Amino acid sequence: MSTDHVGHGHGSEMSDRECADFIEQIVYLIDNELSESDCAIVRAHIDTCNPCLEKYDLQRTVKAVVARSCSESAPSELRERVKLRLQQVRIEITETS
Repeated sequence: MSTDHVGHGHGSEMSDRECADFIEQIVYLIDNELSESDCAIVRAHIDTCNPCLEKYDLQRTVKAVVARSCSESAPSELRERVKLRLQQVRIEITETS
């Protein structure tokens, strides 16, 4: 099932699909949303796969830049409108369930 991943930068065989699965998990790793065992598996892969490591670094950098850029809080009027709309959506969902 695995094929040699040309230009991958590691000696083990890894398919594009397997790397795609790890890349999907990178976001969860960065957000601390993986179990310890899953973190270890993803980190082990990243340590041996240069393209996935680059994607991990890029995701981390983008997340840090966005976090720095989003330090302002929304105006209280906007927060209240959003809260009200969320409450309306919850009521609609509850009524249709």
